[in-house]
Amino acid sequence: MKDGSTQPLAAERSCIGAAPFFYGWVLVAIGFVTMAVGVNARTAFSLLFPAMLDEFGWDRGLTAGAFSFGFLVSAVVTPFVGRLMDQRGPRLVIEIGVFAMGVGLLLGSLVREPWQLYLTLGALAGGGVNCLAYTGQSLYLTNWFVRRRGLALSIAFSGVGIGSITILPWFGWLIDTAGWRSACIWLGVLVIVLLGPLNLLLKRRPEDIGMMPDGIAQGSPLADRSANIVDHRWAAVDWTLRRAVRTGRFWWIALAYFCGLFSWYAVQVHQTKYLIEAGFAPSLAAWALGLVSLVAVPGQIAFGHLSDRIGREWVWAIGSGGFALTYLALLALEAVPAPFMLYLMIAAQGALGYGLTSVIGAIPAEIFEGKHYGTIFGTLMLASIFGGAAGPWLVGALHDATGSYRPGFGLAFAISLVAAFAIWRAAPGKVRAVAGRAARASGAAGLAKK
Repeated sequence: MKDGSTQPLAAERSCIGAAPFFYGWVLVAIGFVTMAVGVNARTAFSLLFPAMLDEFGWDRGLTAGAFSFGFLVSAVVTPFVGRLMDQRGPRLVIEIGVFAMGVGLLLGSLVREPWQLYLTLGALAGGGVNCLAYTGQSLYLTNWFVRRRGLALSIAFSGVGIGSITILPWFGWLIDTAGWRSACIWLGVLVIVLLGPLNLLLKRRPEDIGMMPDGIAQGSPLADRSANIVDHRWAAVDWTLRRAVRTGRFWWIALAYFCGLFSWYAVQVHQTKYLIEAGFAPSLAAWALGLVSLVAVPGQIAFGHLSDRIGREWVWAIGSGGFALTYLALLALEAVPAPFMLYLMIAAQGALGYGLTSVIGAIPAEIFEGKHYGTIFGTLMLASIFGGAAGPWLVGALHDATGSYRPGFGLAFAISLVAAFAIWRAAPGKVRAVAGRAARASGAAGLAKK
């Protein structure tokens, strides 16, 4: 009999190699494009903001409130998105998002009154992105990958970084040359014409077309979805939302997601203003924000792959630590406004912190996997939405009250550490082992039998 320590890895290579074409990677590519266009179509509001203020003369709070209103709409629709995904699959859900976002952008070009802005670029565009972005992609791509789940999700999500350095400059050029109304029309057309047909190719599960997760051949021992289960009693439960909310793990994940997105959006919104006040040129401060998105691309993919080898908890902790280091570097910049400290902040935020996205869908999938997973995940994402909304507001409010970013950034630093702690308490690795740990455990068992 062969050595048990090498047998699982050899079996994985042979079984995956037996499927030269695996449709799951096509879906990852579609997700990459959808994230690149969809998420940045929402982010483009920040480029429209100055032009709208110039034309309408509205208060900044009133105008920016449309973007916040989109978050509120997302919070309302997220649980329903998960439930609809459970019932009807990804094609309908994501196409609804494409249609809502595209129509919102097209109608946004006709805005004359604040309520029209809130309805179009707020509710339709802001709510639509929820269906097609992080929530929508996490709800179905997790079905297609088990052993390579982290890598697949991280590649799909890295499209956001590529889109930020391609679509946003193009959109800014359109605003400067053709006006913000024409720019909205062109972006709306891009969303509908590109993403509409592309997402008609989506499938819910590999079993629906005679495939298995990760491209593993049917009949292989690796095709057994229960092969990586650590806690069989937990995995045997038919998890519904009602059962899930009665567990500590559900609330630890919710806390981690709230804290993680609090830290993420607090720095994203306030760092440019802070850097300018610290003495950096406005152009350099804006360049730093773009560079964060650029360095995030290889970081996300690398950490997604790493999470498949060492576990989701470790990668979430590394990402949370990246945001903690980001806030320490920002606080240090006030006393030492040196370029090397700025580069440290960029690397910590982009290459490390943004790695959170590679496991945000995998963590609840491995704890609450089942036919009701979409509803559970959609409800959990409420916590991330509330965290993303609370972070920028609270840090800004603390600045208004104290005249300094130190209290707000200090709070965000502590909250980043809480995010890391909470995922260790949820412990997805104690329910299902990732591929790297499952292979080592199998190898150790093989050696013990010899």
